[in-house]
Amino acid sequence: MSLNAVFFHFPGLAHVHCLFPLRDQDLSEDGDARLGGNLSFEVGDSRERVRSTRKRLLDCYRGFGLKRLCDAHQVHACDLLFLEEKALGDDPVLDAGLSLQAADGLATCEAGLGLLIKTADCQPLLISDKNGRFLLALHVGWRGNASDFIAKAIETFCRRFALKASDLLAVRGPSLGPDKAEFVHFQREWPERFSPWFDSRSRSMDLWGLTRYQLTQAGLAPRHIYGLDLCTATNSQCFSYRRDKVCGRQGGIIWREAQPNEE
Repeated sequence: MSLNAVFFHFPGLAHVHCLFPLRDQDLSEDGDARLGGNLSFEVGDSRERVRSTRKRLLDCYRGFGLKRLCDAHQVHACDLLFLEEKALGDDPVLDAGLSLQAADGLATCEAGLGLLIKTADCQPLLISDKNGRFLLALHVGWRGNASDFIAKAIETFCRRFALKASDLLAVRGPSLGPDKAEFVHFQREWPERFSPWFDSRSRSMDLWGLTRYQLTQAGLAPRHIYGLDLCTATNSQCFSYRRDKVCGRQGGIIWREAQPNEE
């Protein structure tokens, strides 16, 4: 069973899987921009279709140790949830906003839990420690960049699991590219310290470059930061709110396979 997606793992961590499902244009109907593999229950798509899409995703990657999808109601804030399987209930596709509270970051140390970030231009940021035991997934919209959500989440994550930021690896998934992230009210919406990433001529922000900078400021080594430079607004394989307004959501998912000493 095929799935339109980018499958990634960090160098030396073959048991940690990062997946970026994209829009499946073969499944789109009647020009409805919500269709074609939408992963969100919150955009007006039918509940049955979203569950079917999520189940298809689980079936595709079950052989890589993916047991269930875990997500939250994303609200462009700075809250972080730490997940344990015993507290998640029995539904492997886990309805967003019903079983979990509002949050824009998910973390776990348990194998098989797929931390799902839903996006349609925002940046899905997936993070692992160098041993591939502790995982973090962040929904980074421009408000998250402006409020330093990345640094706050990494500090909380490292404190919880006794980690050093310099030992983390991160990958940024498809999101709004530098020439499409227009902010006509930059002075009103962004603190002045973010002006180095703003091009006044095009009135656009280099959010990719800003996120990379914020990761290094949080303590990550530049060589441990990866990015998929796929612009959601210009690529028809992606859902894009900036392009279509009403649209579905693709995702960024990170999980790990159980290791022999955990069997």
